[in-house]
Amino acid sequence: MKSPRRTTLCFMIIVIYSSQATLSLSLESIVYHSLLHEHELMEEDPVRQKRAVAISSPAAQEFTVDVEISFENASFLEPIKAYLNNLSFPIQGNDTDLATNILSIKVSTVCRPTGNEIWCSCETGYEWPQESCLHNLTCQGHDGSSAGHHCSCLKGLPRKGPFCQLRGDIILRVSVRLNVGFQEDLRNSSSALYKSYKTDLETAFWKGYSILPGFKLVTVTGFRPGSVVVTYEIATTTTASPALMYKANEKVTQNLNQTYKMESNSFQVTYSNETKFSITPEIIFEGDTVTLMCENEVFSTNVSWTHVEMDLDMQNNTQVSIYTSVLNNMTSVSRLIIHNITRAYTGEYICKLTLDIFEYASRRKVEVIPIQILASEATEVMCDNNPVSLSCCSEVNVNWSQIEWKQEGSISIPGNAETDTDSGCSRYTLMANETQCPSRSSGMTVVYTCEFISAHGARGRKDIEVTFISAAKLNITPDLISVSEGQSFFIKCISDMSNYDEMYWNTSAGTKIYKRFYTTRRYPDRAESVLTVKTSTREWNGTYHCVFRYKNLYRVVAKDVTVYPLPLESNIMVDPVEAAVTCRSSHHIRCCIEEDADYKVIFQVGSSSFPAVKEVNEKQVCYKHHFMADSVSCPENVDVFCHFTNAANNSVQSPSMKLHLVPGESITCQDPILGVGEPGKVIQKLCRFSNITRSHESPVGGIITYRCVGSRWQIKRNDCISAPINALLQLAKALVKSPTQDEKLPSYLGNLSISTKQVKLEAGSFSGTLGAIINILDLFSTVPTQVNSEMMTHVLSTVNIILGKSALNTWKMSQQQKTNYSSQLLDSVERFSRVLRAEDSTISQPNVQMKSMVIKPGHLQSYRQSFVFLDSDLWGNVTINGCQLEHLQPDSFVVTVAFPTLKTILDQDVPGENFANSLVMTTTVSRSITTPFRILMTFKNNHPSGGIPQCVFWNFDLANHTGGWDSSGCYVKAVTEDSVTCSCEHLTSFSILMSPDSPDPDSLLKILLDIISYIGLCFSILSLAACLVVEAVVWKSVTKNRTSSMRHICIVNITASLLVADVWFIVAAAIHDHRFPLNETACVAATFFVHFFYLSVFFWMLTLGLMLFYRLVFILHDTSKSIQKTIAFSLGYGCPLLISVITVGATQPREVYTRKNACWLNWEDTKALLAFVIPALVIVVVNMTITVVVVTKILRPSIGDKPSKQEKSSLIQITKSIGVLTPLLGLTWGFGLATVFQGSNAVFHIVFTLLNAFQGLFILLFGCLWDQKVQEALLNKYSRSKWSSQHSKSTSIGSSTPVFSMSSPISRRFNNLFGKTGYGSLVNFGNAY
Repeated sequence: MKSPRRTTLCFMIIVIYSSQATLSLSLESIVYHSLLHEHELMEEDPVRQKRAVAISSPAAQEFTVDVEISFENASFLEPIKAYLNNLSFPIQGNDTDLATNILSIKVSTVCRPTGNEIWCSCETGYEWPQESCLHNLTCQGHDGSSAGHHCSCLKGLPRKGPFCQLRGDIILRVSVRLNVGFQEDLRNSSSALYKSYKTDLETAFWKGYSILPGFKLVTVTGFRPGSVVVTYEIATTTTASPALMYKANEKVTQNLNQTYKMESNSFQVTYSNETKFSITPEIIFEGDTVTLMCENEVFSTNVSWTHVEMDLDMQNNTQVSIYTSVLNNMTSVSRLIIHNITRAYTGEYICKLTLDIFEYASRRKVEVIPIQILASEATEVMCDNNPVSLSCCSEVNVNWSQIEWKQEGSISIPGNAETDTDSGCSRYTLMANETQCPSRSSGMTVVYTCEFISAHGARGRKDIEVTFISAAKLNITPDLISVSEGQSFFIKCISDMSNYDEMYWNTSAGTKIYKRFYTTRRYPDRAESVLTVKTSTREWNGTYHCVFRYKNLYRVVAKDVTVYPLPLESNIMVDPVEAAVTCRSSHHIRCCIEEDADYKVIFQVGSSSFPAVKEVNEKQVCYKHHFMADSVSCPENVDVFCHFTNAANNSVQSPSMKLHLVPGESITCQDPILGVGEPGKVIQKLCRFSNITRSHESPVGGIITYRCVGSRWQIKRNDCISAPINALLQLAKALVKSPTQDEKLPSYLGNLSISTKQVKLEAGSFSGTLGAIINILDLFSTVPTQVNSEMMTHVLSTVNIILGKSALNTWKMSQQQKTNYSSQLLDSVERFSRVLRAEDSTISQPNVQMKSMVIKPGHLQSYRQSFVFLDSDLWGNVTINGCQLEHLQPDSFVVTVAFPTLKTILDQDVPGENFANSLVMTTTVSRSITTPFRILMTFKNNHPSGGIPQCVFWNFDLANHTGGWDSSGCYVKAVTEDSVTCSCEHLTSFSILMSPDSPDPDSLLKILLDIISYIGLCFSILSLAACLVVEAVVWKSVTKNRTSSMRHICIVNITASLLVADVWFIVAAAIHDHRFPLNETACVAATFFVHFFYLSVFFWMLTLGLMLFYRLVFILHDTSKSIQKTIAFSLGYGCPLLISVITVGATQPREVYTRKNACWLNWEDTKALLAFVIPALVIVVVNMTITVVVVTKILRPSIGDKPSKQEKSSLIQITKSIGVLTPLLGLTWGFGLATVFQGSNAVFHIVFTLLNAFQGLFILLFGCLWDQKVQEALLNKYSRSKWSSQHSKSTSIGSSTPVFSMSSPISRRFNNLFGKTGYGSLVNFGNAY
């Protein structure tokens, strides 16, 4: 409020009105001009809108407005009061605002001058708010209010209000105890008991509390146990004194029926609206010092503070302070101060003041929030003296005490801070120059921190990382670069900064130079980039820019390069290349180039030099010299050169021209173009200078070789190149030296495709043209650029022509000349495939097909491509599983190219009996593969009965880098009559070979081995079954002592294991030979069981030997039969099971458990076969050693270790069995190992097949029927005469199994248990070709 200097009277009126429109109050509509026309309205100010609801609501809304009016004449007050009192309400607004009604106008506050002061008092029905009484001076002697009441007079109006307010109701919440029993009906407000209590009690309450000043009403609110506690509320307009409250309570007790037994000392009064609870600050941040203040107009310091959620009574500690005092002897003020507040203090607080029976309680909620600061992201600042601003803003806009900026880093770059308190934001402006951040500090990071400090001590900070980038200083050397074509030069660019994102070279036209032409290195204090051109051409003439980029800052330095024309040695065509000259004749020699430039040309013959004569013929410029043979001695071989010197005084020497000076007597061949020659003389001549028929399509490149036969020169070898192909070859040679390779390559590839079609006949007739096309493709494939679908179409169109059937004879001729064109072509196509960037592209030509696919992120689809060539009757498929593709980098391209005729061409490079018999399929991936990779390929099988398939790839490193077939990392996965499936763990060009190493199916050896295998296996199974039957019949008779019992237990388990192994052996052979649908999984299972039961046979043999050793060596030590059985079965079956499980677990996850061509343990890849061979041979050696020890022990027993007669008989029987069968077992497997080697003698295969096929018969004879006790038992059971002729020394058993043979199908199964296929040896399953 503004206080007029001459104010003699000031009063406040309260206007209450309702409106359906937006509030817009004018005093002229409230205080009428008729009343104020003689008074000066000094000031009018709408001070406060007390109550407002949403203005968008169509319902009438009520507003209360305080209006302050000042007069110089105090006599005006009473007329105004009288006037206002006589008004009739509501008063409607003017005609333009009929929706607004004035409901009442009251005078609330009057200020009068008193002496030198202004005293302000409240009118009847109004009072000063409690905060005004607490924070302003009251009028001494005038204020008649007593302690505990609101003040009525203040010295001056409060500067910011509020003014006198209508007195509100004071609610007293009271409780009292009735010393009677609590009944549950008192909880039900509808019950008769509840209503009876309520009526009686309220009657007594009304009579007692009616003496309170301003009493309005009293209401019972409920009952609760504790005897009976009555809760009720009293509404008054004035606070009652404690004495009056005691008196009212006594009166209540007197007026209540004594049957209620009210306890007079149990009254408890709580004031609900007499406590002012304030919190400073209103918005609380973590770290603030927060003050919670309770104010009561009660003279008491008994104040307690409680945190509701933590159920904690607040006490003084290092973080919390409580201060309670009394102001003006009437107001209790208690402060709870929390220093450095945290979010743990969030919650509801209760402030409670207790005075006698009175409680003054109030509660407020405290919410602590963190300081949230929105700041600029980490940024980069260029040290170029340009301003860069950093900003920080608080999410909650408060009056921040201070916003500070700090920095931390190795360099100091200050800035200017600007703070906008209204928005709660601060801006920090940096302006860095090169002096502040020298180049050596470029890339350094400084952390700028903005810190917001609240008025109550909270601090919030946010870091902003700023990376300062200084401009690099570039130096370039050498100062002057002037070279001639064919010479090398380099440009070195040096930066004084070692940090950079990119350092590269551009031409003056903005074309980026490829990295193959420059190298970049980083040093601790600098960076260098060197552009090196080994063979300069005129295309390098110009200006080159070294570009240094760090972040978004570029530095560029330029260097001019001058390249003077000078023909390259390879572009100088000489004639003759070689010639014979008679001793006294002459010969024309010349050097030609394809351009007319100002060169100085001389011919050098030995140590002599001769000037050249220039001759221009269209685009061809020749320099000639007439060589005189009599200028040198004769006979002699002379090398002639021509030297080209340009304006820069640089020179180049041509290829040598060899002149042979010979006597004329021996000359038989003479030709004006080719010259003379002796019989058998061979010379070379450039095709363009030869005497072949010249036409528009005549060859202009390459070399033709002549031989003197009789009296004529005859063509020995024609390597001429057709004109368009030769022109492209020269362009290709220049392209690899050009700085703009990628721009020219697409058009060059298109021209090559067109030109190859034009010279299709010549490409099929001249090996020179064919070789030139392949050389062009090879040169183009080295250009480091990406290839699109159109470019790849041009490439494969060219390849399709040169791989056509019409060119096969030319290929054969070139292979005879050892040109290695086929491997070079395949390598070129692979390079093009790796740089292909075409999504799901398909290109189909008669002699080549290509398909590709791009790998997208999260790609789970497998790569499957099929290729069919109807003309060649060949097909093939390529598959890469989706799980393999997941390991590739995103956006990788997988490309497969298939060739039906390239196999024939490549095979001509590979001497020997092997021959490719399928497509050649090349699969490449655009990006490097870092994890193990597996690819499956299926080829059509064109020779289902003529050889063993072998999966191979073309290894470019073989044969002195000329290439050859290699099988490393590839194996045959499956073979059918129609197809061969290969699996490889790398990518390149694949095919299959068919090896004719298999014996003739109709040969006598193969038939013999088949018969032996079939008969032996049948005898073995029948013998083993018979052995088990015999053991069952004689079991009780032969197991009367412990030693004999354990021996026959071993016999039975050996027999059973070998019988089951033979059955699984037959299953494995059938699976592979007949190719059942689930052959792969079944093959693994069959291999596992065969391996397990064969090992069981050997380990039971070991058990038998160890038992013999134990019974003879440890005679005095006696072990129970049950323990012996436990040990025997653990050793006989536990050890084989452990070895078999470990073997399959270690190899099957990599799919190298079984062989590629048989259901038996792998040998080539993992040597898994050793898991059978090593235990078997070790057991053989152990048993042989045990036999020697036991025999020695029996022949020379020690004192005290002589066994019983019956046991000794059993021990001797075991010893004989081991002594007989173990050498047989060892001999059998010795022959088996011999058959592993390729080309082993047929005798080894025959002997091994015999020994293995009849193992079951050996066990029946030596392990069962040869035992005397068995014979006796059988005789006793049947007839002694039947068996009397068969008495012999008994023996135990040894075991093996029919494993190796060459017959089919069972013999081939035997044959593959150990290894490779050889003559009369191992035959690959499923490949009986």
